[in-house]
Amino acid sequence: MTTAVLDIGKTNVKLVVLDAAGATLFERRRPNSVLPGPPYPHFDIEAIWSFVVAALRDAARTAPIDTIVTTTHGASGALVNEAGLVLPVLDYEYPAPFEENFGYAAVRAPFAETLSPVSPGGLNLGRQIYWQSRKFPGDFARTKWILTYPQYWSWRLSGIAAAEVTSLGAHTDLWRPLARDYSSLVDRESWRALFPPLRPAYAVLGPVKPEIAQATGLSPQCQIICGIHDSNASLVPHLVSRAAPFTVISTGTWVIIFGVGAEPEVLDESRDVLANVDVNGKATICARFMGGRDHEMLVPAASAPATMRDVEAIMAAEVFALPSFSGPCGPFPKAQGQVIGALPSMPGAPAALAALYLALMSDACLRMIGAKGDLIVEGALAANHVYAAILAALRPGQSVFVSNDATGTSHGAALLRDWSAAHAAPDVHRIIPAELPGLVAYKAAWDRHI
Repeated sequence: MTTAVLDIGKTNVKLVVLDAAGATLFERRRPNSVLPGPPYPHFDIEAIWSFVVAALRDAARTAPIDTIVTTTHGASGALVNEAGLVLPVLDYEYPAPFEENFGYAAVRAPFAETLSPVSPGGLNLGRQIYWQSRKFPGDFARTKWILTYPQYWSWRLSGIAAAEVTSLGAHTDLWRPLARDYSSLVDRESWRALFPPLRPAYAVLGPVKPEIAQATGLSPQCQIICGIHDSNASLVPHLVSRAAPFTVISTGTWVIIFGVGAEPEVLDESRDVLANVDVNGKATICARFMGGRDHEMLVPAASAPATMRDVEAIMAAEVFALPSFSGPCGPFPKAQGQVIGALPSMPGAPAALAALYLALMSDACLRMIGAKGDLIVEGALAANHVYAAILAALRPGQSVFVSNDATGTSHGAALLRDWSAAHAAPDVHRIIPAELPGLVAYKAAWDRHI
Protein backbone atom coordinates (compact mmCIF):
# COMPACT_ATOMS: atom_id res chain seq x y z
CA MET A 1 0.00 0.00 0.00
CA THR A 2 1.46 3.36 -1.07
CA THR A 3 0.28 6.54 0.65
CA ALA A 4 0.76 10.19 -0.25
CA VAL A 5 0.75 12.55 2.73
CA LEU A 6 -0.02 16.20 2.11
CA ASP A 7 1.66 17.90 5.08
CA ILE A 8 0.83 21.62 5.35
CA GLY A 9 2.81 23.34 8.10
CA LYS A 10 2.85 27.02 8.91
CA THR A 11 6.31 27.36 7.35
CA ASN A 12 6.41 24.71 4.61
CA VAL A 13 4.08 22.59 2.50
CA LYS A 14 5.26 19.15 1.43
CA LEU A 15 4.02 16.02 -0.28
CA VAL A 16 5.60 12.77 0.89
CA VAL A 17 4.90 9.34 -0.61
CA LEU A 18 5.52 6.35 1.66
CA ASP A 19 5.35 2.63 0.96
CA ALA A 20 3.72 0.06 3.23
CA ALA A 21 6.91 -0.26 5.29
CA GLY A 22 7.17 3.50 5.77
CA ALA A 23 10.03 4.08 3.36
CA THR A 24 9.99 7.42 1.57
CA LEU A 25 9.55 7.02 -2.19
CA PHE A 26 9.03 10.67 -3.11
CA GLU A 27 9.19 14.04 -1.38
CA ARG A 28 8.66 17.58 -2.57
CA ARG A 29 8.20 20.82 -0.63
CA ARG A 30 7.64 24.54 -1.03
CA PRO A 31 7.39 27.51 1.37
CA ASN A 32 3.93 28.22 2.72
CA SER A 33 3.25 31.81 1.72
CA VAL A 34 0.80 34.38 3.05
CA LEU A 35 -0.80 36.95 0.75
CA PRO A 36 -1.28 40.40 2.33
CA GLY A 37 -4.88 40.81 1.12
CA PRO A 38 -7.46 41.92 0.34
CA PRO A 39 -9.55 41.43 2.38
CA TYR A 40 -6.98 40.35 5.02
CA PRO A 41 -3.72 38.37 5.19
CA HIS A 42 -4.49 34.85 4.03
CA PHE A 43 -2.82 31.65 2.90
CA ASP A 44 -2.11 31.35 -0.81
CA ILE A 45 -4.52 28.47 -1.27
CA GLU A 46 -4.33 28.32 -5.05
CA ALA A 47 -0.52 28.22 -4.98
CA ILE A 48 -0.73 25.30 -2.56
CA TRP A 49 -3.28 23.59 -4.80
CA SER A 50 -1.10 24.03 -7.90
CA PHE A 51 1.81 22.56 -5.95
CA VAL A 52 -0.32 19.60 -4.81
CA VAL A 53 -1.54 18.77 -8.32
CA ALA A 54 1.94 19.02 -9.83
CA ALA A 55 3.54 17.00 -7.03
CA LEU A 56 0.88 14.29 -7.23
CA ARG A 57 1.37 14.10 -11.00
CA ASP A 58 5.11 13.56 -10.58
CA ALA A 59 4.69 11.23 -7.61
CA ALA A 60 2.22 9.05 -9.52
CA ARG A 61 4.95 8.40 -12.08
CA THR A 62 7.18 7.09 -9.28
CA ALA A 63 4.72 4.63 -7.72
CA PRO A 64 0.98 3.92 -7.82
CA ILE A 65 -0.67 5.83 -4.96
CA ASP A 66 -3.46 3.98 -3.14
CA THR A 67 -4.42 6.58 -0.50
CA ILE A 68 -3.95 10.27 0.26
CA VAL A 69 -3.91 11.65 3.82
CA THR A 70 -3.83 15.33 4.71
CA THR A 71 -2.29 16.74 7.87
CA THR A 72 -2.09 20.49 8.58
CA HIS A 73 -1.31 23.05 11.23
CA GLY A 74 -4.15 24.04 13.53
CA ALA A 75 -5.94 27.36 14.04
CA SER A 76 -7.20 27.45 10.48
CA GLY A 77 -10.43 26.64 8.75
CA ALA A 78 -12.33 27.30 5.56
CA LEU A 79 -15.79 28.66 4.88
CA VAL A 80 -17.03 27.00 1.70
CA ASN A 81 -20.02 26.33 -0.48
CA GLU A 82 -20.46 24.36 -3.71
CA ALA A 83 -18.47 26.99 -5.64
CA GLY A 84 -15.46 26.84 -3.32
CA LEU A 85 -14.11 29.24 -0.71
CA VAL A 86 -16.57 31.89 0.50
CA LEU A 87 -13.74 33.88 2.11
CA PRO A 88 -9.94 33.40 2.01
CA VAL A 89 -8.35 31.17 4.66
CA LEU A 90 -7.17 33.69 7.24
CA ASP A 91 -3.59 33.72 8.51
CA TYR A 92 -4.00 33.07 12.23
CA GLU A 93 -1.24 35.56 13.09
CA TYR A 94 -3.36 38.44 11.78
CA PRO A 95 -4.27 40.49 14.92
CA ALA A 96 -7.65 41.90 13.79
CA PRO A 97 -9.85 39.02 15.05
CA PHE A 98 -8.47 39.62 18.53
CA GLU A 99 -8.45 43.41 18.39
CA GLU A 100 -11.77 43.88 16.56
CA ASN A 101 -13.53 41.25 18.60
CA PHE A 102 -17.13 42.44 18.06
CA GLY A 103 -18.01 41.36 21.59
CA TYR A 104 -16.51 37.89 21.30
CA ALA A 105 -15.69 37.68 25.00
CA ALA A 106 -19.40 37.78 25.82
CA VAL A 107 -20.25 34.75 23.65
CA ARG A 108 -17.06 32.70 23.96
CA ALA A 109 -17.41 29.40 25.75
CA PRO A 110 -15.56 29.36 29.12
CA PHE A 111 -12.19 27.65 29.50
CA ALA A 112 -13.65 25.11 31.92
CA GLU A 113 -15.88 23.89 29.08
CA THR A 114 -13.45 23.92 26.12
CA LEU A 115 -10.01 23.73 27.80
CA SER A 116 -9.04 26.20 25.06
CA PRO A 117 -7.15 29.26 26.37
CA VAL A 118 -7.64 32.81 25.11
CA SER A 119 -5.01 33.22 22.41
CA PRO A 120 -3.80 36.22 20.39
CA GLY A 121 -4.74 36.99 16.79
CA GLY A 122 -6.79 34.21 15.26
CA LEU A 123 -5.25 31.31 17.17
CA ASN A 124 -8.73 30.42 18.43
CA LEU A 125 -10.53 29.31 15.28
CA GLY A 126 -13.89 30.13 16.88
CA ARG A 127 -12.76 33.75 17.20
CA GLN A 128 -11.79 33.79 13.50
CA ILE A 129 -15.18 32.49 12.42
CA TYR A 130 -17.01 34.90 14.71
CA TRP A 131 -14.95 37.83 13.37
CA GLN A 132 -15.59 36.81 9.76
CA SER A 133 -19.33 36.49 10.45
CA ARG A 134 -19.44 40.08 11.78
CA LYS A 135 -16.92 41.68 9.45
CA PHE A 136 -18.26 40.05 6.26
CA PRO A 137 -21.88 39.09 7.03
CA GLY A 138 -22.94 38.85 3.38
CA ASP A 139 -20.14 36.44 2.54
CA PHE A 140 -20.66 34.46 5.71
CA ALA A 141 -24.35 34.01 4.86
CA ARG A 142 -23.31 32.08 1.73
CA THR A 143 -21.42 29.47 3.78
CA LYS A 144 -22.59 25.88 3.45
CA TRP A 145 -19.80 24.20 5.42
CA ILE A 146 -17.26 25.24 8.03
CA LEU A 147 -14.30 22.96 7.42
CA THR A 148 -11.27 22.57 9.63
CA TYR A 149 -8.07 22.84 7.61
CA PRO A 150 -7.09 19.19 6.98
CA GLN A 151 -10.69 18.44 6.03
CA TYR A 152 -10.77 21.38 3.60
CA TRP A 153 -8.01 19.73 1.58
CA SER A 154 -9.65 16.31 1.86
CA TRP A 155 -12.85 17.92 0.55
CA ARG A 156 -11.01 19.45 -2.40
CA LEU A 157 -9.58 16.05 -3.24
CA SER A 158 -12.71 13.95 -2.71
CA GLY A 159 -15.71 16.29 -2.78
CA ILE A 160 -16.83 14.85 0.59
CA ALA A 161 -17.20 17.26 3.53
CA ALA A 162 -16.34 16.01 7.02
CA ALA A 163 -15.62 17.31 10.51
CA GLU A 164 -12.93 15.71 12.68
CA VAL A 165 -12.04 15.96 16.36
CA THR A 166 -8.24 16.44 16.41
CA SER A 167 -8.73 19.69 14.49
CA LEU A 168 -11.94 20.72 16.24
CA GLY A 169 -10.21 20.16 19.58
CA ALA A 170 -7.04 22.15 18.80
CA HIS A 171 -7.66 25.31 20.90
CA THR A 172 -10.59 26.37 18.70
CA ASP A 173 -13.22 27.30 21.35
CA LEU A 174 -15.53 25.11 19.25
CA TRP A 175 -15.28 21.77 21.07
CA ARG A 176 -15.94 20.34 24.54
CA PRO A 177 -13.23 17.69 24.82
CA LEU A 178 -14.55 16.01 27.97
CA ALA A 179 -18.13 15.89 26.66
CA ARG A 180 -16.98 15.08 23.10
CA ASP A 181 -19.42 17.55 21.58
CA TYR A 182 -19.54 21.05 20.14
CA SER A 183 -19.22 23.96 22.55
CA SER A 184 -21.89 26.35 23.71
CA LEU A 185 -20.39 28.96 21.35
CA VAL A 186 -21.36 26.79 18.35
CA ASP A 187 -24.96 26.52 19.53
CA ARG A 188 -25.17 30.15 20.64
CA GLU A 189 -24.15 31.24 17.14
CA SER A 190 -26.31 28.57 15.41
CA TRP A 191 -23.26 27.12 13.64
CA ARG A 192 -23.88 23.44 14.38
CA ALA A 193 -25.68 22.92 11.06
CA LEU A 194 -22.67 24.41 9.24
CA PHE A 195 -20.37 21.62 10.36
CA PRO A 196 -20.50 18.49 8.21
CA PRO A 197 -20.86 15.02 9.75
CA LEU A 198 -18.16 13.98 12.21
CA ARG A 199 -15.79 11.33 10.87
CA PRO A 200 -12.70 9.77 12.48
CA ALA A 201 -9.35 11.03 11.19
CA TYR A 202 -8.75 7.58 9.70
CA ALA A 203 -12.14 7.33 7.92
CA VAL A 204 -12.12 6.78 4.16
CA LEU A 205 -14.14 9.64 2.66
CA GLY A 206 -14.21 8.21 -0.86
CA PRO A 207 -12.20 8.10 -4.07
CA VAL A 208 -10.32 11.03 -5.53
CA LYS A 209 -12.43 13.22 -7.80
CA PRO A 210 -12.36 11.98 -11.41
CA GLU A 211 -11.04 15.26 -12.75
CA ILE A 212 -8.14 15.21 -10.27
CA ALA A 213 -7.33 11.61 -11.15
CA GLN A 214 -7.24 12.61 -14.80
CA ALA A 215 -5.06 15.69 -14.15
CA THR A 216 -2.54 13.82 -12.00
CA GLY A 217 -2.52 10.28 -13.35
CA LEU A 218 -3.76 8.92 -10.03
CA SER A 219 -5.88 5.81 -10.08
CA PRO A 220 -9.62 6.65 -9.96
CA GLN A 221 -9.74 4.20 -7.02
CA CYS A 222 -7.21 6.22 -4.96
CA GLN A 223 -8.90 6.75 -1.59
CA ILE A 224 -8.95 10.02 0.36
CA ILE A 225 -8.61 9.74 4.16
CA CYS A 226 -10.36 12.28 6.39
CA GLY A 227 -7.11 13.79 7.79
CA ILE A 228 -5.59 14.97 11.06
CA HIS A 229 -4.11 17.94 12.94
CA ASP A 230 -0.32 17.82 12.46
CA SER A 231 0.83 17.64 16.08
CA ASN A 232 -1.68 14.88 16.68
CA ALA A 233 -0.22 13.06 13.68
CA SER A 234 3.17 13.11 15.45
CA LEU A 235 1.48 11.58 18.48
CA VAL A 236 -0.14 8.69 16.58
CA PRO A 237 2.85 6.28 16.37
CA HIS A 238 3.34 6.53 20.12
CA LEU A 239 -0.33 6.07 20.95
CA VAL A 240 -0.39 2.78 19.06
CA SER A 241 2.89 1.47 20.50
CA ARG A 242 3.22 2.76 24.08
CA ALA A 243 1.24 2.61 27.31
CA ALA A 244 0.63 5.84 29.25
CA PRO A 245 2.12 7.79 30.86
CA PHE A 246 4.54 9.29 28.36
CA THR A 247 5.11 12.70 26.80
CA VAL A 248 5.60 13.62 23.16
CA ILE A 249 7.32 16.91 22.29
CA SER A 250 6.14 17.72 18.77
CA THR A 251 8.33 20.42 17.23
CA GLY A 252 8.19 22.67 14.21
CA THR A 253 7.04 26.28 14.05
CA TRP A 254 5.31 25.37 17.32
CA VAL A 255 6.58 23.18 20.13
CA ILE A 256 3.52 21.33 21.42
CA ILE A 257 4.01 19.06 24.42
CA PHE A 258 1.48 16.24 24.80
CA GLY A 259 1.30 14.84 28.32
CA VAL A 260 -0.34 11.47 27.66
CA GLY A 261 -1.61 10.32 31.05
CA ALA A 262 -0.66 13.62 32.71
CA GLU A 263 -3.08 14.90 35.35
CA PRO A 264 -1.98 18.34 36.55
CA GLU A 265 -3.68 19.74 39.62
CA VAL A 266 -4.53 22.99 37.82
CA LEU A 267 -4.80 23.95 34.16
CA ASP A 268 -3.57 27.54 34.02
CA GLU A 269 -5.29 29.14 31.03
CA SER A 270 -3.09 32.23 31.32
CA ARG A 271 0.04 30.18 30.58
CA ASP A 272 -1.13 28.43 27.40
CA VAL A 273 -1.93 25.12 29.08
CA LEU A 274 -4.77 23.44 27.22
CA ALA A 275 -6.26 20.16 26.10
CA ASN A 276 -5.86 18.86 22.60
CA VAL A 277 -7.91 15.92 21.40
CA ASP A 278 -6.18 12.79 20.13
CA VAL A 279 -7.14 10.59 17.20
CA ASN A 280 -9.39 8.51 19.46
CA GLY A 281 -11.25 11.59 20.67
CA LYS A 282 -9.61 11.66 24.10
CA ALA A 283 -8.55 14.91 25.76
CA THR A 284 -4.77 15.17 26.21
CA ILE A 285 -3.23 17.88 28.39
CA CYS A 286 -0.74 20.04 26.50
CA ALA A 287 1.49 23.07 26.78
CA ARG A 288 2.95 24.97 23.87
CA PHE A 289 5.22 27.77 22.74
CA MET A 290 6.38 29.00 19.35
CA GLY A 291 9.77 27.35 19.57
CA GLY A 292 10.57 27.14 15.88
CA ARG A 293 9.84 30.81 15.38
CA ASP A 294 11.89 31.70 18.48
CA HIS A 295 14.82 29.69 17.11
CA GLU A 296 14.67 31.58 13.81
CA MET A 297 14.83 34.87 15.71
CA LEU A 298 17.78 33.80 17.87
CA VAL A 299 19.95 32.06 15.27
CA PRO A 300 21.09 33.87 12.10
CA ALA A 301 20.89 31.74 8.96
CA ALA A 302 24.67 31.44 8.56
CA SER A 303 25.37 30.39 12.15
CA ALA A 304 27.39 27.28 12.94
CA PRO A 305 25.82 24.35 14.84
CA ALA A 306 26.18 24.38 18.60
CA THR A 307 28.57 22.24 20.61
CA MET A 308 28.54 21.53 24.34
CA ARG A 309 31.66 23.71 24.64
CA ASP A 310 29.57 26.57 23.20
CA VAL A 311 26.85 25.85 25.76
CA GLU A 312 29.37 25.89 28.61
CA ALA A 313 30.73 29.23 27.37
CA ILE A 314 27.22 30.73 27.25
CA MET A 315 26.56 29.60 30.82
CA ALA A 316 29.94 30.83 32.08
CA ALA A 317 29.34 34.24 30.46
CA GLU A 318 25.88 34.37 32.09
CA VAL A 319 24.10 35.07 28.81
CA PHE A 320 20.36 34.39 28.90
CA ALA A 321 17.64 34.31 26.26
CA LEU A 322 14.37 35.19 27.97
CA PRO A 323 10.86 34.59 26.58
CA SER A 324 8.85 35.31 24.60
CA PHE A 325 10.25 36.34 21.22
CA SER A 326 7.16 35.30 19.27
CA GLY A 327 4.62 37.40 21.12
CA PRO A 328 2.07 36.77 23.86
CA CYS A 329 1.85 32.98 23.82
CA GLY A 330 3.46 30.12 25.67
CA PRO A 331 4.15 29.71 29.40
CA PHE A 332 5.32 33.32 29.86
CA PRO A 333 2.94 35.36 27.70
CA LYS A 334 3.55 38.66 29.47
CA ALA A 335 7.35 38.48 29.25
CA GLN A 336 9.15 40.38 26.50
CA GLY A 337 11.77 38.37 24.64
CA GLN A 338 15.30 39.63 25.15
CA VAL A 339 18.90 38.50 25.37
CA ILE A 340 20.79 39.49 28.52
CA GLY A 341 24.58 39.61 28.33
CA ALA A 342 27.11 39.52 25.50
CA LEU A 343 27.46 36.39 23.39
CA PRO A 344 30.95 34.86 23.35
CA SER A 345 32.67 35.21 19.97
CA MET A 346 32.27 31.56 19.01
CA PRO A 347 30.66 30.43 15.72
CA GLY A 348 28.17 28.17 17.50
CA ALA A 349 27.23 30.63 20.26
CA PRO A 350 23.84 31.73 18.82
CA ALA A 351 22.75 28.11 18.28
CA ALA A 352 23.96 27.19 21.77
CA LEU A 353 21.97 30.02 23.32
CA ALA A 354 18.90 28.91 21.37
CA ALA A 355 19.35 25.28 22.49
CA LEU A 356 19.54 26.37 26.13
CA TYR A 357 16.48 28.58 25.71
CA LEU A 358 14.40 25.90 24.00
CA ALA A 359 15.35 23.27 26.58
CA LEU A 360 14.46 25.60 29.48
CA MET A 361 11.16 26.53 27.85
CA SER A 362 10.37 22.86 27.24
CA ASP A 363 11.20 22.06 30.87
CA ALA A 364 8.93 24.87 32.07
CA CYS A 365 6.07 23.43 29.99
CA LEU A 366 6.74 19.92 31.25
CA ARG A 367 6.60 21.14 34.84
CA MET A 368 3.30 22.93 34.23
CA ILE A 369 1.52 19.85 32.94
CA GLY A 370 3.04 17.39 35.39
CA ALA A 371 4.58 15.33 32.57
CA LYS A 372 5.33 11.72 33.44
CA GLY A 373 7.10 8.81 31.82
CA ASP A 374 9.46 8.85 28.88
CA LEU A 375 9.92 12.02 26.82
CA ILE A 376 10.02 11.63 23.04
CA VAL A 377 11.13 14.53 20.83
CA GLU A 378 9.57 14.55 17.35
CA GLY A 379 10.01 16.88 14.38
CA ALA A 380 12.57 19.59 13.75
CA LEU A 381 14.21 19.52 17.20
CA ALA A 382 14.78 15.76 17.04
CA ALA A 383 17.90 16.53 14.99
CA ASN A 384 19.16 19.03 17.60
CA HIS A 385 20.98 16.69 19.97
CA VAL A 386 22.44 19.57 21.99
CA TYR A 387 18.90 20.66 22.85
CA ALA A 388 17.90 17.09 23.66
CA ALA A 389 20.96 16.46 25.87
CA ILE A 390 20.30 19.67 27.83
CA LEU A 391 16.65 18.69 28.23
CA ALA A 392 17.69 15.25 29.49
CA ALA A 393 19.95 16.91 32.06
CA LEU A 394 17.05 19.13 33.18
CA ARG A 395 14.76 16.08 33.60
CA PRO A 396 16.88 13.58 35.57
CA GLY A 397 13.87 11.45 36.53
CA GLN A 398 12.81 10.81 32.95
CA SER A 399 14.39 9.21 29.90
CA VAL A 400 14.59 11.40 26.80
CA PHE A 401 14.35 9.84 23.35
CA VAL A 402 14.56 11.49 19.96
CA SER A 403 12.92 10.27 16.81
CA ASN A 404 15.20 9.07 14.03
CA ASP A 405 12.43 9.88 11.58
CA ALA A 406 12.71 13.36 10.06
CA THR A 407 9.13 13.11 8.80
CA GLY A 408 7.38 11.96 11.99
CA THR A 409 4.25 13.94 11.19
CA SER A 410 4.01 12.36 7.76
CA HIS A 411 4.60 8.85 9.08
CA GLY A 412 2.01 9.34 11.80
CA ALA A 413 -0.51 10.57 9.26
CA ALA A 414 0.28 7.62 6.98
CA LEU A 415 -0.72 5.20 9.75
CA LEU A 416 -4.31 6.39 9.27
CA ARG A 417 -4.48 4.51 5.96
CA ASP A 418 -5.12 1.23 7.80
CA TRP A 419 -6.00 2.16 11.34
CA SER A 420 -7.09 -1.30 12.44
CA ALA A 421 -3.58 -2.58 11.72
CA ALA A 422 -1.63 0.45 13.02
CA HIS A 423 0.87 -0.72 15.62
CA ALA A 424 4.39 -0.02 14.37
CA ALA A 425 6.70 1.40 17.03
CA PRO A 426 8.55 4.55 15.94
CA ASP A 427 12.31 4.50 15.45
CA VAL A 428 13.81 6.38 18.42
CA HIS A 429 17.04 6.41 20.37
CA ARG A 430 17.84 7.43 23.92
CA ILE A 431 19.78 10.61 24.65
CA ILE A 432 22.59 10.68 27.22
CA PRO A 433 22.11 13.71 29.50
CA ALA A 434 24.63 16.51 29.05
CA GLU A 435 27.27 16.87 31.76
CA LEU A 436 26.80 20.52 32.67
CA PRO A 437 27.65 21.09 36.35
CA GLY A 438 26.46 24.70 36.23
CA LEU A 439 23.06 23.92 34.68
CA VAL A 440 21.05 23.91 37.93
CA ALA A 441 22.39 27.35 38.89
CA TYR A 442 21.89 28.65 35.34
CA LYS A 443 18.27 27.46 35.34
CA ALA A 444 17.66 29.14 38.72
CA ALA A 445 19.09 32.40 37.36
CA TRP A 446 16.95 32.10 34.22
CA ASP A 447 13.86 31.67 36.39
CA ARG A 448 14.79 34.74 38.44
CA HIS A 449 15.26 36.88 35.34
CA ILE A 450 11.78 35.92 34.10
